[in-house]
Amino acid sequence: MAKVIFHEERCKGCKLCITVCPKKIVIMKSDKLNQKGFHPAGVEEMDKCIGCAFCATVCPDCVIEVEK
Repeated sequence: MAKVIFHEERCKGCKLCITVCPKKIVIMKSDKLNQKGFHPAGVEEMDKCIGCAFCATVCPDCVIEVEK
């Protein structure tokens, strides 16, 4: 099973990761703000992740790591 790690403090909330996820499991955490004042991206249903790493590839700020 794949695991996605989000370094939330680096996230600027651009939402690019949301647009490329084929499983539509990446979300913006609207109940949380990081130190930069942005709502960070994250995954709540990790068991649905297929480890494609599209999210990590498209992220301009190296927020996302994918472990397989």
